[in-house]
Amino acid sequence: MKRLRITVEGRTYDVTVEVLDGPGDVSHAPPAAIAHARPAVAHAGEPTSVVSQLAGTVVSIQAEVGQSVVDGEQLMVIEAMKMNTTVTAPRAGAVTAIAVETGSVVEEGQVLVTLA
Repeated sequence: MKRLRITVEGRTYDVTVEVLDGPGDVSHAPPAAIAHARPAVAHAGEPTSVVSQLAGTVVSIQAEVGQSVVDGEQLMVIEAMKMNTTVTAPRAGAVTAIAVETGSVVEEGQVLVTLA
């Protein structure tokens, strides 16, 4: 496994990729691997927007405005194509805003939560 930082449409993500052995190996990451890519950590004191990595429907929200969260803590669950994807905090901080509610239909790249 190898950790990389990539930028897609101006958004930076820290990802882990698997290095394959042979030149003939062709593999595609499962959708779950893509869904767990997380934005890079912001500098201390800067707000961090947690965005949706896929289009879907918000099934549940575990976070509340004012709540302190730790890196990797579950914030909400989004359902897409009958699969649930967990949205987690990319860093420790306090939830300052939740931009969606249970049942909301979200698009890829849409801001879900803001952390301070």
